[in-house]
Amino acid sequence: MTEKTIETLTRKLDLLIDAISRLAPPMPPRTDLNLADCFVWAADPGMLEPVRHVNRVDIGLIRGVDRVRDILRDNTERFAAGLPANNVLLWGARGMGKSSLVKAVHASINHQRKVEAPLKLIEIHREDINTLPKLMAILKAAPFRFILFCDDLSFDNDDTSYKSLKAALEGGVEGRPANVIFYATSNRRHLLPRDMIENERSTAINPSEAVEEKVSLSDRFGLWLGFHKCSQDEYLDMIDGYVRYHRLAIEPDTLRAEALEWATTRGSRSGRVAWQFIQDLAGRLGQPLKE
Repeated sequence: MTEKTIETLTRKLDLLIDAISRLAPPMPPRTDLNLADCFVWAADPGMLEPVRHVNRVDIGLIRGVDRVRDILRDNTERFAAGLPANNVLLWGARGMGKSSLVKAVHASINHQRKVEAPLKLIEIHREDINTLPKLMAILKAAPFRFILFCDDLSFDNDDTSYKSLKAALEGGVEGRPANVIFYATSNRRHLLPRDMIENERSTAINPSEAVEEKVSLSDRFGLWLGFHKCSQDEYLDMIDGYVRYHRLAIEPDTLRAEALEWATTRGSRSGRVAWQFIQDLAGRLGQPLKE
């Protein structure tokens, strides 16, 4: 074989290798888990995006849910210490601080522990639930402990991705990695719409088995923490807490009257409604709110 022939073959091989490399999907960039304590899972391309400024409130400002707050904190503390802990489903009334509590507990425990390997919080979007196995494969070898957090988790009638969640939580061959726990919030106790469960009951050959298959998803969560609509006193206590924290200058009687009128116009009382009132009040008073 002549030198010219070898040169031609080499050039063609280089072109072929270059063409094949362009066809292969790019490797996802590796994430430095030391960059932040909170991340968002980007299923495509399969990487963790650090969140340097987390949208959360101080745990002391979350009122009216003292019992579930203490249970969640105890469970999270045990997990952070390397002890057995449960997956948690926070379900119930809208606007009562379910997702805020998860983020506040995470921040509170990291502040309290002050260790070299802080607890990490990773948010996974509802539509990416079927990529949980891929995410867990990345996390199981990491030298940290992780809370996987899915806000407003629920499944529609034609959605079968709940089966992926069941397997990822406890049902797979490997099971959930020891350094990973799963927290989810939902307005539905069983994560599935009632009409979906009723439809399974009415159309299945064995109704009880069909319904059991659907509702067994929530059984994968060892802790169910219920959030219920707050009373007027609890709502006003939330308002008072925000006013003191942000040092808003307003007379108590005026504050009470305006807060109750705000709740009446909204047709509900909740932590979210209280916070929306505080933002309106601070704007009208011309006072900035604390970070």
